[in-house]
Amino acid sequence: MDRYVVERTLPGAGSLSEQELHDISAKSNEVLAGMDDIAWVESYVTDDKLYCVYEADDPAQIEQHAAEGGFPCDRVSAVRGTISPESGR
Repeated sequence: MDRYVVERTLPGAGSLSEQELHDISAKSNEVLAGMDDIAWVESYVTDDKLYCVYEADDPAQIEQHAAEGGFPCDRVSAVRGTISPESGR
């Protein structure tokens, strides 16, 4: 599977309560349980966006997951590589 970063605009995301974030996560898990060849790795919550990392065979699966879950899906970008502080040592 390939790795993707998904950009989702969600105004006020950074102010969501722990329960609201739980509910979003639970809905995502529920949709994913009915799908093959896609996995949610993690998400980063910022003030007005979520940046979600997925592994999938096809970006269309990520778009399908968003549609079925009622999640925004502004952009799906394939990860071409990773770097870290170790990369510069």
